[in-house]
Amino acid sequence: MHLLELKESLIMALGTIRAHKLRSFLTILGVLVGVTAIIGMVSLIEGLNSSMSKQIESLGSNVIYVSKYKPGIQTGRRSSSERNRPGITFEDAQAIMRFCPAVEAVSPQNYFTQRGGNIAKYKENKARYPSFFGTLPDYEKVNNFFVENGRFITDTDVKYRSFVCVIGDDVAKALFPHTDPINKEILVNNDKFLVIGVMEKRETIMGSRENNFILIPYGTFKKIHPEEVELWLACKARSPELLQEAIDQITDLMRRRRGLKYNDENNFAIFTQENLMEIWTSLTQAVWLVMIVISSIGLLVGGVGVMNIMLVSVTERTKEIGIRKAVGAKRSNILWQFLIEAITLSGFGGVMGIICGILLSQFIALISPLPAVVPVLWVIIGFSFSVGVALIFGMYPAARASRLDPIECLRYE
Repeated sequence: MHLLELKESLIMALGTIRAHKLRSFLTILGVLVGVTAIIGMVSLIEGLNSSMSKQIESLGSNVIYVSKYKPGIQTGRRSSSERNRPGITFEDAQAIMRFCPAVEAVSPQNYFTQRGGNIAKYKENKARYPSFFGTLPDYEKVNNFFVENGRFITDTDVKYRSFVCVIGDDVAKALFPHTDPINKEILVNNDKFLVIGVMEKRETIMGSRENNFILIPYGTFKKIHPEEVELWLACKARSPELLQEAIDQITDLMRRRRGLKYNDENNFAIFTQENLMEIWTSLTQAVWLVMIVISSIGLLVGGVGVMNIMLVSVTERTKEIGIRKAVGAKRSNILWQFLIEAITLSGFGGVMGIICGILLSQFIALISPLPAVVPVLWVIIGFSFSVGVALIFGMYPAARASRLDPIECLRYE
């Protein structure tokens, strides 16, 4: 097809759209909804994935987690043998540090939540539901998460069970909105602690409370909550290259400590950042499925609308087709004329859908904690879908128009 013919067909298509504005808009509404769903939901999913990826990458590439269960499995779906597993203990942490040479540091974390949630107070200010846990000085090194103001807990704090604490950024803002928190005494549940440090602020995802925590020396935690025996471990391999070796050493040690035979399954869980990202990706698959269903319905409805309006257009312009054929237009000319009209119509729906999708995702990001990232690739894919709908559903009306007999067309009233 020559560029001149393409230009003429495009001008005719735009003229038809201008002449029937409301009809054209109603025709492309399905395409618009489908593309809006694609762009809007992909933007939110990509934003969540990007935010989660940054959080996981911030931990470093050589962190290993040891816990009773793997994350992401609901309690009700666990077998009885899994539910009866022994918990991870502080002694396990000490053994890993002593007998696993590929491990550089271990950070045991033991959490406590009182009934109704933890409460921290300073004078009239309150921080509600902070995570409250005991750990060791290696927490900073293992989690790649450091004090921004003040100092972190030390081995001396752990040994002498000092009533000191390090707080997260959210707790600091809630309790000390206009005051330096260092060396201030706060009440956590029923115990008093001296604030010695404030951790740097971490990026959060979906309003998660990553910065709403209070950590204390493990020795102090064990003193005030001796009933809390089970914990979970974060271990740091000496280098990314030694990650697998560290995993093997930890696995072997834990199996020996628990007296497991060679053919027994592990009654503990070991996972890394990569496993966490895989779990997150599996969770977002449901969102992808919803997006595919909504966009498919929208595009299907849009495609039927395009086919219907093109059939109406062929009927309305039967005499025009006859005249064009009488003066020498070929079947291919007529085919491309109506096919380009269908592509133009659906393409407008695609462009409007892309704009609406971007605006929708940015609006949701503005009023909610959901982040949004507009991927250029999916903008191209969204527009391609709209054009593809036109090619598929516009082919039949265009082919029908190209096969019309010019004599019958000229007789048509």
